[in-house]
Amino acid sequence: MSDAMDAVTRDDHDAAPASTAVAVGDRAALHRGAPPGEPLLAATDLVAGYLPGVDILNGCNLVLHPGELVGIIGPNGAGKSTLLKSLFGLVPVRSGSVTLGGEAITNLRADHLVRRGVGFVPQTNNVFPSLTIEENLQMGAYQAPRKFNERFEFVADLFPTLGERRKQRAGSLSGGERQMVAMARALMMEPTVLLLDEPSAGLSPVKQDETFLRTRRINKAGVSVVIVEQNARRALQICDRGYVLDQGRNAYSGPGRDLMHDPKVIQLYLGTLATDVESAARRPDEKGTPPTGA
Repeated sequence: MSDAMDAVTRDDHDAAPASTAVAVGDRAALHRGAPPGEPLLAATDLVAGYLPGVDILNGCNLVLHPGELVGIIGPNGAGKSTLLKSLFGLVPVRSGSVTLGGEAITNLRADHLVRRGVGFVPQTNNVFPSLTIEENLQMGAYQAPRKFNERFEFVADLFPTLGERRKQRAGSLSGGERQMVAMARALMMEPTVLLLDEPSAGLSPVKQDETFLRTRRINKAGVSVVIVEQNARRALQICDRGYVLDQGRNAYSGPGRDLMHDPKVIQLYLGTLATDVESAARRPDEKGTPPTGA
């Protein structure tokens, strides 16, 4: 599987223009490496948090252009998942703005955002375990049930296992298989933007590789993707661009390849993150069983 990851990395990045990842000290550096033109999704100067008076995001910025796969990395507590949830209306934005296709969507309800073409896959509790795979996907298409057959064919083409096991209960699946169902359900409403919150969390290294390959496959099918990941190196391998967050602010930005090889990013973030992720993947849980999806 690592050979496949290497092939994806070579195919996607060998022809990329050389650039240098830079610390974000001015607005011109906020979106280093972004293509020209209007972004599909944009977050500007977001201040957001879960509790009144306690801000997790402190002026965060992000743009996603059509066809891009953008990664968000950073240490624990940096605000990565909070940023994703604020884009999807799950955490209140106190100041700043979010736009989709140039239209304001700040603090819109999640069901309205789904209707507008935004999909979200949470890190945990992301399937209905008592329902079958097919029933989970029906829940994903509840706003447009007439689209179900067409969209089921689409996701089954991306993930053949789902078509073959459509009557199996989601609760009996492995962690990697449940993650596949969660991604597929988010694709049922034909989103233009997919937000993924740490899709490789808790999976074995092999299943992590499969998840990243799956993410790239979704992107190549025409869906623009924002992925939050603790497994920073693997995420940057597949991403067109990346943002490094620290204490709720943009710290670095640039093409994924440049961030992956930038000495300061490696020193401050990648070394520690890689160690933490590798330790978590090798460490059994409290019951002595292997990681989820192993």
